[in-house]
Amino acid sequence: MKRRYFLEAGGVILGGGWLSQYLIDKSKVIATASSKFEITKTEEEWRKILTPPEFYVLRQHGTERPRSSSLDKQYAKGTYICAGCNLPLFKSETKFNSGTGWPSFYAPIPGAIATSADNSFLMRRTEVHCSRCGGHLGHVFNDGPKPTGKRYCMNGVALKFVEA
Repeated sequence: MKRRYFLEAGGVILGGGWLSQYLIDKSKVIATASSKFEITKTEEEWRKILTPPEFYVLRQHGTERPRSSSLDKQYAKGTYICAGCNLPLFKSETKFNSGTGWPSFYAPIPGAIATSADNSFLMRRTEVHCSRCGGHLGHVFNDGPKPTGKRYCMNGVALKFVEA
């Protein structure tokens, strides 16, 4: 009986590993030399200018732990810029406390972001990128406050704050 459970557990682990290649698109490292963004760099060039957590989020589509960013509770007047290329992305006037543990905004600066479909982990979400370097910033949801009804849920490590 124990052998059967061991074999079933092994099958689940192996099957999960095999299935994960279809649930997580490992090719989503963006903004390489052949991409369509204004600022393009090789993986090695990005690694030289970004910290490991910044590289993980911006270039490998990672997510930081909730409540780990000091920017979540930052409410001074200023501008949030891309940690990869310094493009202004969000104004402090559009920031709100979503309670999610990540910095949230109801509107970006016009032209600052790009979006794409994210179908990983059996979910359908809209991924948000920097329009200049293609860095992954977070996701946008339709449960935000007025006037837009949007919640741009951003990784704090993908942003830098410039006080006004």
